[in-house]
Amino acid sequence: MGKRKLLLGMTAGAAVGGILMLLDRETRMYTKTKWNDTKSGSAYVVKNPSEVVRKAILALGKLNENFPSGAANVINALEQVENQLDRFTSKNETKHIE
Repeated sequence: MGKRKLLLGMTAGAAVGGILMLLDRETRMYTKTKWNDTKSGSAYVVKNPSEVVRKAILALGKLNENFPSGAANVINALEQVENQLDRFTSKNETKHIE
């Protein structure tokens, strides 16, 4: 019962908040533009499903190609940060010992 009330309250709050935001002209225009973009994008997907799938496969292929080099760059950067932190902490430890 509590979970249902929570979800109902969140849904009602989101709906009321969305409606109140549409009182602003700029927000209405932005919403209308995004709604039209979504409609045209959806229509394109419905009319050209094989092309959309092909583009998705190409994008995933590029991601698979770029991911290893990106991961290697991240690992290298983390190792450099670790080395700098080690140098910094070792300098602080020698200052405390002296």
